[in-house]
Amino acid sequence: MGIDARVSTGNEWEGRYGYSRAVRSGNLIFTTGTVSMNADASAFVPDDGFAQAGRCLEIIERAVVELGGVKSDIVRTRFYVTDISRADEFGRAHKVFFGDDGLDHAPALTMVEVKGLIDPGFLVEIEAEAVVGFE
Repeated sequence: MGIDARVSTGNEWEGRYGYSRAVRSGNLIFTTGTVSMNADASAFVPDDGFAQAGRCLEIIERAVVELGGVKSDIVRTRFYVTDISRADEFGRAHKVFFGDDGLDHAPALTMVEVKGLIDPGFLVEIEAEAVVGFE
C-alpha cells in the first residue's frame, strides 16, 4: 500500500523538510504535526492554549476533508504541549471540537509535554489519524 493522495499547504517548513500536511493510503489518513500558524508563519493567539489547539484541529479537519474524510473519521489525536500544567486548556479544545456537534465517538487522545516546538510562540502541536468510513 502506497500513498494514494497527499495535501500540502506550501508553508516554509513543508518545503524545507520535505513533508506533506497529510497523506492518504487506502482508507487511512495521517496528518503531520500541526501548529496554529497564521499566514505570516507567526503563532495564532500567542499564550492561549485553548485557541491554539482549536485552530490546530480545524487545520487538521480541513486536510482530512480534502483527502475525502470527515471529522468523525478521526480516530486518534496526539498533542505535544510545551507546558503540561495547561493540559485543561488543550483538552477542553479537544472536547469542544469533537463533542459539541453530537459525535457518537471521541477519538483516542495522547498528550505529552515536550521541551519545545519549532517556534516558541507555539504552545501545542497536534497530529491525527483517520479511518475513512470508520462509523
